[in-house]
Amino acid sequence: MREFDAFHGYPEPKEPRLVSPYLRKIEHRIAASYRGKDFYDGDRIIGYGGMVDDGRWGPIADNIINEYSLGYAKVLQMNAHKGFLAYELMKRGVRIWAQDVSEYAASCSTIRQTVCPFTKLPYEDGQFDFVIAASCVYSHNLADAIQCLREIQRVGKGRAWITLAAYENEEDVEGLMLLRYWFILGTTILTKADWIAVMHHAGYTGDYRFDTAKSLKLVRQ
Repeated sequence: MREFDAFHGYPEPKEPRLVSPYLRKIEHRIAASYRGKDFYDGDRIIGYGGMVDDGRWGPIADNIINEYSLGYAKVLQMNAHKGFLAYELMKRGVRIWAQDVSEYAASCSTIRQTVCPFTKLPYEDGQFDFVIAASCVYSHNLADAIQCLREIQRVGKGRAWITLAAYENEEDVEGLMLLRYWFILGTTILTKADWIAVMHHAGYTGDYRFDTAKSLKLVRQ
């Protein structure tokens, strides 16, 4: 396993993200949990606030292809959303499969997607040369997060990249709380050390990036 940012070059927020326990209320989280139009193209407080292709994914696709020497590789992108990155990879010769749990996202996608759970992928063992799985592992409870990791490992020949919601250690209470306020679908938020233990337990051997309060520029309002 290696800590690495495969999405290097993704535009950072120009200003700190202000969060509070009163900003995203339970009704917003309920609406987001359906992963429908409100989550992708509704108010920002519920989700993405309008997911559009603004040109950012081309350079990121180049970075991923170069870093992992993908070329004409078979790649699965889990949690592909509207397929913007998958489409850029496809244009560059990658044989791409896109997957999501959202019927709405798949209906908006620029490429064909499979809609299925992250924990039960309809693919063969070792089918892919590489798996991209941003923002999906930690959206589960712990047991399902482990199963998700095992599925990524199973279909991807041990080569993958994931993101994990993490805080530094047990003393980093503020970091934990800021992440809880921010992530509207983030269910499992662990310390970095605990995530490493979970990955070892699941047998995951790919790369990973920790999404922390600091990296996300979260500030208490």
